[in-house]
Amino acid sequence: MGVEFTLQERAALYGMLADNSDDIIFKCDARGFVVSATPALAALGINLPTLLFGPHIRDLVAGGDAAAIEAEHRAALSGRSTGRWLEFPAMAGGWFEIRMRRLCDASDRAYGVLCVMRCVTERKRLEERLFTAELTDPLTRLTNRTAFTAMLDYLIGSGAEGCLALFDLDHFMTLNMHYGHSAGDDLLRGFADLLGTLTRTDDILSRIGGERFAVLMPQIDPLSAREICEPVIETLAAMGHGTLECALTASCGLTPLDRSVDLSVKHAELALFLAKAKGRSRVEIGRTDHPVPAPARPMRSANFLALAPQFA
Repeated sequence: MGVEFTLQERAALYGMLADNSDDIIFKCDARGFVVSATPALAALGINLPTLLFGPHIRDLVAGGDAAAIEAEHRAALSGRSTGRWLEFPAMAGGWFEIRMRRLCDASDRAYGVLCVMRCVTERKRLEERLFTAELTDPLTRLTNRTAFTAMLDYLIGSGAEGCLALFDLDHFMTLNMHYGHSAGDDLLRGFADLLGTLTRTDDILSRIGGERFAVLMPQIDPLSAREICEPVIETLAAMGHGTLECALTASCGLTPLDRSVDLSVKHAELALFLAKAKGRSRVEIGRTDHPVPAPARPMRSANFLALAPQFA
């Protein structure tokens, strides 16, 4: 047999639940102004009893989400609301979600909207951490292959010009076996730092697997891109010169962005294969519509030993 409550008992039960809930329950009039609310509204810095009139529902929302919340209020008032939860940043800080339902009188005429809000800040933080973890290489803290592919696809889809550079650490397995996996990890982190130091601020760096790194270089031609990539190769070679039993070098394949992700990566990989076939520790440019001359200047050396991983 079900439990039945009188009107007074239901009101008392609602009061108990409202006073002891973290959810914010409030009523708006047809214009969207808050006319009554549970004590939890104070979490937003609003003490309704002390105000001459309540805030408008848009005043609870920060940024550009106010229009969407107002639209949902109008939809609820007209009976067109889907009843779904909407997330928004609150003016008082943090993230909240809200759901609305219209209030009708005895003649079934809507006179207001009942709203339920709850804080979802911790959930949003967790989602952001999970999103970051999904797209980040845990060792180097660069973006991973999934993020790289998505960003390359976006650049190509938007019609942006630029280049893709693929770097591969030469003889990495030999170095890893000779000095140990910890030293290998230090080398990967050190090379990631080196890329971050010598590339442009707008370039997008990714570790896309093993000892391979990708650099997306928007709005740049192949010759200018080579001017950026060559110092990376030269500096890494200078780091290991005379200090390691195994050569510490990297090779780079460079190509202009093509019509698709697959074509762009294919041309860069072919250029990388050519760089390794020509003796490694060099930059080769892949398919391009214009002939690219070989560099006329000698290879430069730079002293970035502070970035070098410690193998000895």
